[in-house]
Amino acid sequence: MTPDLTLYDLAGADPSLRFSPHCWKTRMALAHKGLSAQTVPWRFTEKEAIDFSGQKLVPVLVDGGHVVSDSWQIACYLEDTYADRPSLFGGPAGRALSLFANSWADSTLVPTLARLLLPSIHGLIHEKDKDYFRATREKRFGRLEDLPAGYEAQIAALRAALLPLRQTLARQPYLAGERPAYADYAVFGMFMWARCTSALDLLAADDPVHAWRERLLDAFDGMARAAPTAAA
Repeated sequence: MTPDLTLYDLAGADPSLRFSPHCWKTRMALAHKGLSAQTVPWRFTEKEAIDFSGQKLVPVLVDGGHVVSDSWQIACYLEDTYADRPSLFGGPAGRALSLFANSWADSTLVPTLARLLLPSIHGLIHEKDKDYFRATREKRFGRLEDLPAGYEAQIAALRAALLPLRQTLARQPYLAGERPAYADYAVFGMFMWARCTSALDLLAADDPVHAWRERLLDAFDGMARAAPTAAA
């Protein structure tokens, strides 16, 4: 029997624009497992809509009576609950290495990409979210209007940060080897964050990371490639 899953997923003013890197990790994990979920568009100031999860952030996955938040915890839940479906990790060692990839992406790529994406995201979110978004993001990154002046340096910093990814992908098609797995999705979510919200050219065409991103855009019948973007 196909499980009845619901995913609370960050949306822009346009409810079809789903741009959270962490929600994209979950969407790719669900597709890998051959699972589908009804998605509920959620916005930054709609905290009460997910009060039932005991916290204030998405993604939130509801599976019958089970509620799971945090993309990593959701991946582990899917792996353990739907063990008869394709593995996200390939065993305990793969799970441990996937946690490293997830932590690396969150700690290294999120702050670098945020400085590139926040001004455009501010223009894409619902009007009711704008004050909250500005106040919370400017506390960490400075005035949104000042960030574009540093784009060239930030793109260079991003490309430099991708060196370990680039060296790996020059030797194999995916971080997980011959086929993608959660380690790939944990990083790919960051590139979907960028793709959905910005037209900035972040990767050189001859970069192995670019080719890897293209392969994942085409995965699962082109699910990620078909997702609405700001430029669409």
